[in-house]
Amino acid sequence: MIAPGGGPGAPHHPVLLVEAVRYLASERGGLFVDATLGLGGHSEAILEASPETRVIGLDRDREALRLAGERLTRFGERFHAVHANHREIKRVLEEAGAGGVNGVLADLGISSLQFDSPERGFSFRYDAPLDMRMDAEGDEPTAAELLAALPEEEIARIIFEYGEERKSRRIARWIVERREAGRPIETTKELAELVARAVGHKRAERIHPATRTFQALRIAVNHELEELDQFIETSIDLLQAAGRLVMISFHSLEDRIVKRTLRRLAGHCECDPRIPICSCGARRAVEILTRRPVIPSEGEIDENPRARSAKLRVCEKLTANELG
Repeated sequence: MIAPGGGPGAPHHPVLLVEAVRYLASERGGLFVDATLGLGGHSEAILEASPETRVIGLDRDREALRLAGERLTRFGERFHAVHANHREIKRVLEEAGAGGVNGVLADLGISSLQFDSPERGFSFRYDAPLDMRMDAEGDEPTAAELLAALPEEEIARIIFEYGEERKSRRIARWIVERREAGRPIETTKELAELVARAVGHKRAERIHPATRTFQALRIAVNHELEELDQFIETSIDLLQAAGRLVMISFHSLEDRIVKRTLRRLAGHCECDPRIPICSCGARRAVEILTRRPVIPSEGEIDENPRARSAKLRVCEKLTANELG
């Protein structure tokens, strides 16, 4: 949904909007699922593409659902919002009595609303409670609660795997030492300052040293990478023939999963060629429409710096004749 950047009160810029709508081909009409509704920018463009288009929008953030609902109220019954995680797409469609869909869009990551709300604790630009939950009213543990409870080894693993931070062990050790001294990390400022000291902060550096650690904790708190491959596979199963799945990711871990899963569902086996039987689940169900990921233009990045790391990948479900 966003990449780091922007600022308080920054206008909402749906990332790769023109490209996403073009690949979805929503002008043909039909039912589309915006699996990560956010503030509704992508859904608005999908609905504007044709009076025969309908959208079901999912989001785990109740405040985002409210604001998107207000934005899209002019479309009446053509738009329906549901409080749900994108991984619940199959259940949502079953409860809505929907058959196959013409397109699914997933714009991964956090929204502008979440990033720019100081009290949500996603950004170290504000001193706020270290929350980071996309569903602020849910019962999942906050980032502060994770740091107060997890063993040092697990904290280091999260920061290394999800943040690709080379000094993850040092950061984890400092967090636990502070916790054992009776001063657990509770705010964004406390964590950012600790990481900056542990990593070493040079003023000339463009990216703050806490960026990778904040990303890692956000991913862990919201289980962002869990079952992402399964979401992609389920979405493709829900598509009608010639329906399209559009995925927008913002960091290498997400994009790697998206790329690998789409290749597997396009029939590219990932197994060791020495193994006689495929066990990776490869099957020929889609055609990949983007040989390389679509990235924002320089103009879009100038207008919306948060778009700089976005990558868009698309596949189309094969028809019976193509499967032939």
